[in-house]
Amino acid sequence: MLAGVLIVTTGCTSNAFTRMGMVPPVTKQGSVVLHLWQGSWIAAWAVGAVVWGLIVGAVIFFRKRSDRVPLQVRYNLPIEILYTVLPFIMIGVMFFFTAKDENYIDKLSAHPDVVVNVTGFQWSWAFQYPQFPVTGKDPNCTGAGVCELGKMWTPGTPNTYAATEKGLSTLEIPENETVRFNLYSIDVDHSFWIVPFQFKRDLIPGHPNHFEVTATATGTWIGRCTELCGLYHSRMLFTVRIVTPAQFQRWISGQQALQDAQTLTSASGGAS
Repeated sequence: MLAGVLIVTTGCTSNAFTRMGMVPPVTKQGSVVLHLWQGSWIAAWAVGAVVWGLIVGAVIFFRKRSDRVPLQVRYNLPIEILYTVLPFIMIGVMFFFTAKDENYIDKLSAHPDVVVNVTGFQWSWAFQYPQFPVTGKDPNCTGAGVCELGKMWTPGTPNTYAATEKGLSTLEIPENETVRFNLYSIDVDHSFWIVPFQFKRDLIPGHPNHFEVTATATGTWIGRCTELCGLYHSRMLFTVRIVTPAQFQRWISGQQALQDAQTLTSASGGAS
C-alpha cells in the first residue's frame, strides 16, 4: 500500500518529501534522475515492508508453543527456487531502469542548439561558445588551452586564485533548447556540478567529457567543482543563469561586442 501511495505521489516534484531530499530539477535529464531516485526508494521500501512483515509474521505465528519440533521446510524445491529467482528479478528490473535512464542522459544529439566548451583549471572556470565567433584575437586569451582563439569565451584570469576574487565566471544557457557541454581540464581532475541538474561529470586531463541538457526552468544558481583539486578548491565556483532564448541571444550579442571592443582597444594600443 505504501509503495502504491508513493508511486502516485512521485508525479508531484514540488513536494520535498516525494523528492527524497533532492532539489527540484531544472532540466529534462534532471527529472529522469529524480524519477529513478524515487523509484529506488519505492523499491527499497517495498522490500523492507516484505522483510519486516515476514519477521513480524514469524514472531507471531511461529513462536515456540511446545517442545515439539516445528515443521521443516529444507529441501523444499519451490521455496528454494523462489528465494533464488526473486532476487534476480528484482535486480534485473532495477538494472533495466538504471541502464535506460543512463542511456538517455548520456545521449548526444547530432545538432545541439548551443555548444559550450567548459574548461576547468586551478581554480576557476572558462566557458566558450564556439558557435558565436568574434572579430580577431582576444588579447586576454593567454592561458594555455583555456581560450579558443577567434571564438567567444567568458573573460577570466586563467591560472590564479585572484580570478575568483574579481567575480565568478558566468555560464548562461537558454531555456527549452538542447545545450551540449564539452568538458576539459588543463591541470588536475575537476568535477562539473550544477545542483539542480541532478548529476555531475568529471573533467580529467587528456580525456574530454561530454553531456547534454535541455533546461525547463529559468533562474540563477551557483555551480561548483566537487573534486578536491588543490588549495582553493572550495572557491572554485561559477554563476549559472538559465534564461529565455531571446535573453540568451541578447547576452551573446553583448559578450561579442565586449570582446570585439577589447580586441580593438588592444590593437590601437599596440599600434601607438
